[in-house]
Amino acid sequence: MTGPAASIIVPTRGGAARLPVLLGALARQDTRDFEVIVVVDGDVDGSADKARRWSAVLDVRPIVFAENRGRAAALNAGAEAARGNLLIRCDDDLEPASTFVSGHIARHIGGPCGVVGLTTNVLPNTPYALAYGRRADESSIAYALTLPGDRTWRLWSANVSVPRDAHFRVGGYDGRYRRYGWEDVDFGYRLRAAGYPIWVAPELMARHHGASTTTAVWALRALHSGAARETFLEIHGRDALPGADAGRGAWDRIVRAASTAASERTLRAYGGAVDAVARFMPRPVAEKLMALAVESAGLAGIRYPERAKATF
Repeated sequence: MTGPAASIIVPTRGGAARLPVLLGALARQDTRDFEVIVVVDGDVDGSADKARRWSAVLDVRPIVFAENRGRAAALNAGAEAARGNLLIRCDDDLEPASTFVSGHIARHIGGPCGVVGLTTNVLPNTPYALAYGRRADESSIAYALTLPGDRTWRLWSANVSVPRDAHFRVGGYDGRYRRYGWEDVDFGYRLRAAGYPIWVAPELMARHHGASTTTAVWALRALHSGAARETFLEIHGRDALPGADAGRGAWDRIVRAASTAASERTLRAYGGAVDAVARFMPRPVAEKLMALAVESAGLAGIRYPERAKATF
């Protein structure tokens, strides 16, 4: 039996409250030539049942891990179970437009490639969002849209697609990444190295509802991302990230100094304090204090990866 054109793989953990927004958006697609595989990475909140309830309007199948195995394992399990020739990764906190699936499919008509659809963060009016988060989001999107084709692999993340054959040719996602992020960047790097071009598709932008809403949360993610980055460099060598070393300007020295004290405990405390007083400060001052938390946390993850305790 011929399978659907695309398989949407949704890795989730603790996503029962997030999945209805995503599945509702997928139910409004302008094509039905797809299946949805929700991979529940240890069902802690009834996510599998929440996914099954959508079977009347979507071709949705849950795969449930007995325990937390990590996002790489979830993505690989979804690929193994997929019946479509195109694999679309869609994280459980996204809200894509009605042309999401057909747009990804159209981008692959010209031949095998990887496609990156960006995300835009949906942020409430928290002190973090007002002083730093929204501007950082805009800068991130602008940066992504100007990247040359030989560097777009760095953008591989929550809203991407790749032919099923290509996924297996490059070996799938690497299970050694258990901290926040970089299992996706690693995949993008290997996809590019295997000769697949990676295109950025601005028309596939999806709303992201799981963005950090406080300085502490974003700083903690930066700490874990920095630690995971070191795993990437251990695997691929430092030449894989040109310019990866810290700068030498005055701001860089301040960030390096702050990183010596950055840990999960101190970042929670500092982030909470900054958010509490940010509304009483000039915006540029609050923005700098928040940037200091995020950048020093990322550097601390690089210099002291053992400080990143949690797994993802």
